[in-house]
Amino acid sequence: MADCEIYRRARDYDIACRRDVGREVDFLGALYERHSGRPLSSVLDLGCGPGYHARLFARRGIPAVGLDRQAEMVAFARDQAVADGVTVQWMAADMRAFMLDRPVDLIFTGDDGIDSLITQDDIVGHFRTVARNLTPRGLYVFELTHPRDCSLWNYAPFLYRGERDGVRVEIAWGTEPPSVDPATQVAAVEVTMRVSDGGVEDVIRHRSHERFAGAQEYVALAQLSTALDSVGFFGDFQLGQPFDASPAARRMIAVFAKK
Repeated sequence: MADCEIYRRARDYDIACRRDVGREVDFLGALYERHSGRPLSSVLDLGCGPGYHARLFARRGIPAVGLDRQAEMVAFARDQAVADGVTVQWMAADMRAFMLDRPVDLIFTGDDGIDSLITQDDIVGHFRTVARNLTPRGLYVFELTHPRDCSLWNYAPFLYRGERDGVRVEIAWGTEPPSVDPATQVAAVEVTMRVSDGGVEDVIRHRSHERFAGAQEYVALAQLSTALDSVGFFGDFQLGQPFDASPAARRMIAVFAKK
């Protein structure tokens, strides 16, 4: 959970990684309504980065909070929300220990964010913190790359790139085979960000530590937390897509409910 220069460079990260999250927001709203029988009325975008999900929820009239450990990301997300003309509550805090002003209906952690919790104690404590910040029967949803495509023993490189206002950014995740600890299920992964701005190239390197846990391990750790119940898993941001080995299952989306 150490600070990372790549995440401090929030503008550059956004240039490389910005995307449309409309389908993901649609799925989260439909999932909550199916689960609870009522529309989603509040949400936390946890590990929010530039705040894509929080800002879109806010544009749709759903009160949203965006929380990230990196203060520079939170400041960037806040500026983007102002430019969008939307109101979001922003917090710089650790996902293992935070307290909102009021509980929310749904908490979402996207983009493999939960794999930064590298010990079982981290994950169990995180689950308890999440539950304390959910309304009764509120949902916790987190998204991971399908283990078929990225696992402790099969870590293919991921490349993100973009250009805006004459600035080109490329982020290469997994530039070398990771160093793997099979006992802890933690991989040390090399990450490189290249920024070309006005003909000047800047290169930032970082070693990311990522914990690879399976679906049933997350279920067991949720049971250990005594705070969350497993609702199920999806293979994509579609209610009809099961988490299976088919090509249509692109993600591992875990859904838990507050006890």
